[in-house]
Amino acid sequence: MTATVSSASFEQRLDNASLTRAMGLLWLLSAGLIALDGFDFFVIGVALPFLKRDFGLDAVTVGAVATAAVVGSLVGSLTLGPITDRVGRKPMLIVDVALFVVATAGTALAWNAASLIAFRFLVGVAIGADYPISVAYITENVPARYRGRLVIGAFTFQAVGAMAGALTGVAIIYLFQVIYPDPEPMAVQYAWRWMLGVGVFLAVIVAAVRLAVQLESPRYHISRGEYAEASAAASQLLGEPITLTAEDEPLPETESATFATLFAPTHRRSTLLASLPWFLQDIATYGIGIFTPVIIAKLAFATETDFLVREMNAAQGAALVDVFLIVGFLSAVFLVERWGRMRLQIVGFIGMAIGLLLLATSGLVVSGSGVETALVLAGFLVFNLMMNAGPNATTFLLSGEVFPTHLRATGAGFAAAFAKAGAVLGTFVLPIFAKSWGIPPLLVGLAIICILAALITYRFRIETTGQSLEAVQDWERSQVIAQSTPSRNLSPQGD
Repeated sequence: MTATVSSASFEQRLDNASLTRAMGLLWLLSAGLIALDGFDFFVIGVALPFLKRDFGLDAVTVGAVATAAVVGSLVGSLTLGPITDRVGRKPMLIVDVALFVVATAGTALAWNAASLIAFRFLVGVAIGADYPISVAYITENVPARYRGRLVIGAFTFQAVGAMAGALTGVAIIYLFQVIYPDPEPMAVQYAWRWMLGVGVFLAVIVAAVRLAVQLESPRYHISRGEYAEASAAASQLLGEPITLTAEDEPLPETESATFATLFAPTHRRSTLLASLPWFLQDIATYGIGIFTPVIIAKLAFATETDFLVREMNAAQGAALVDVFLIVGFLSAVFLVERWGRMRLQIVGFIGMAIGLLLLATSGLVVSGSGVETALVLAGFLVFNLMMNAGPNATTFLLSGEVFPTHLRATGAGFAAAFAKAGAVLGTFVLPIFAKSWGIPPLLVGLAIICILAALITYRFRIETTGQSLEAVQDWERSQVIAQSTPSRNLSPQGD
């Protein structure tokens, strides 16, 4: 039976389609990769106290172990995003999943601090590659009316993975307490290996899902003028025979996928919108992470002298905090198509600032009072909810929506790498400021950063809600052409 020739473009076909099995598998694969990211980033925090005792780590080495994956993710996003645009999404997924399996196995089998740092860096490189690959795969291959919810729904699994990391720590510590009469020596030597080893098991599961996904993005082939390959991929994606021709599709792109191209007039606004707010958000997100032990200490009873009991309480407290993160992501899934990306991101940044100001206020009341505890709890609750209901979800989504297909992984990779530079800044520099200024003034400074991010979002706003990816690009090109005339329209719809 010959394939049906249709005058409709792939974009029209896709946006009129129902969700198919192939789309579901792509979503599941991307969600699984992002869950691995959350697990690997978080579980090291649970394992670190055991690692510190087992390897005799000093403060500098502990910091290196904790941040190796963050630095690796910066490198992975920056380098593997452009490669993804050159060789395709499908082959890079193979490289990414294989790297995940090998690197996570290496962390569990590390023989000293140097080997652990090296393998954690490679885990970070794999995580960094996930950002551009996952967002490109989902964004390019689902109908516009589902795009926001599905992308953010997949990103929600970052918080699910983080909670899984905390619960893994709880379970393993409990098992050591049950199995061994004198559990502490055995736990110090082996508990962290089991915690990190669970990541290997999860990576193998994701690799198995990857074997079930043998699909390249049709848009990737179209952008290269490969219409036969695009037709085969589109037929597989939509579950019906389709023939795509040059007459119905956009012309192949001749523009190079480089970082310089991201700052050409046609793409500069998209690059600034995708990168600057995400960078500022990660300064605040990772900066407030420094103060998360305050709430963990309250939940874990800092006066506890038993090592395993203390670490068990800390892991349980961390899992409780992660509930707020998941609720925030679920709120984003519910609101993103109703409110739109721009409103949700701006309101989220303002909410983060309010949470930070509540935390700052807690440092001005009587220490140990009920009011201080209430303000700390309220501050973390508001901050985590508004962060994940807004910027932590929308920045990831926008990085895949505002760039054209031939630049999507490059642009998303650059934005993610720039954001991780903010994470590194928040992790290393803010403790110095906290010591010099004190915690309340630093929290006020972070609140100001969130307000600045809201203003930048408003200044460079591009509303992509309900719009085809081609419509978003057509609108931005029209803004460049009309840049000498004051623009009244600040959305693809002209609202």
